[in-house]
Amino acid sequence: MAISRPALITLTALAPVSWGTTYAVTTQFLPPDRPLFTALVRALPAGLLLLALARVLPRGAWWWKAAVLGALNIGAFFPLLFLSAYRLPGGLAAVVGSAGPLFVAGLSVLLLGQRPSARTLLTGAVAAFGVSLVVLKAAGSLDTLGVLAAVASTASMSTGTVLTQRWDRPEGVGPLALTGWQLTAGGLLIAPLAFLVEGAPPALDGPAVGGYLYLAVANTALAYWLWFRGIGRMTATQVTFLGPLSPLTAAVVGWAALGQALTPVQLAGMGLAFGATVAGQFVTRRSRIPGPDGRKVRGGVVGVRDGVLRR
Repeated sequence: MAISRPALITLTALAPVSWGTTYAVTTQFLPPDRPLFTALVRALPAGLLLLALARVLPRGAWWWKAAVLGALNIGAFFPLLFLSAYRLPGGLAAVVGSAGPLFVAGLSVLLLGQRPSARTLLTGAVAAFGVSLVVLKAAGSLDTLGVLAAVASTASMSTGTVLTQRWDRPEGVGPLALTGWQLTAGGLLIAPLAFLVEGAPPALDGPAVGGYLYLAVANTALAYWLWFRGIGRMTATQVTFLGPLSPLTAAVVGWAALGQALTPVQLAGMGLAFGATVAGQFVTRRSRIPGPDGRKVRGGVVGVRDGVLRR
């Protein structure tokens, strides 16, 4: 299947853009103080839906690979992300998350044999600095547990992103099935934790049901399918450089829908972060990494011809 590079980047970028709406949906429509239940409702129904659509189960080693990826990308990432967001002030969790490209660059050396260029590292630093200008506010002392959770969540997702590319997909299995495996595995990991920590599910009204449906279908099932599809056709670093679009989207939604003002400093930060996101799509285009069968592939793509990605 052929797809142009701009179309691939745009479709993959829809995932972090969708994730940027999570805060507004959570605060406006969902029951308060139920982060684990929200993570469970996001992951497990979405995974079961995609499994029903794909009708493909893991085989052989992919049972444990899917469990590992599900734990890293979903099962550990969701609870750690919510924990850091609840305990850290002024969007610091988003700043740590925006350092994902730097985490991925380091992990790519270990797991993909791909050394980052100075330009990649500089672009990642600019992206994190731009996001910090958008979301950071004056705050007192930092919560140690919150900082550790933020770092751990970013490390977990970054490791999952790199391993997803390293392992690729089994022959004949599409990104829909791979996404379903991970969401289901992650949801099953979150389920006992949610009930042990938060108890029985809360009562839900109409807006809450609508909010959870949006999170499960558009914000998770569709968004993660686009994300993992992008990982299969781009380098891990390129995909991760789209991550800052999430806090930028959250800021825009807060301004447009929640009446939150944007200062000149925040606007400047948005410009820096968006510029770094665009630049991040070019810093690794010439890199060569080992494919899943040992072949050297360019930019994580089996073939590039006439400006069209082919896999």
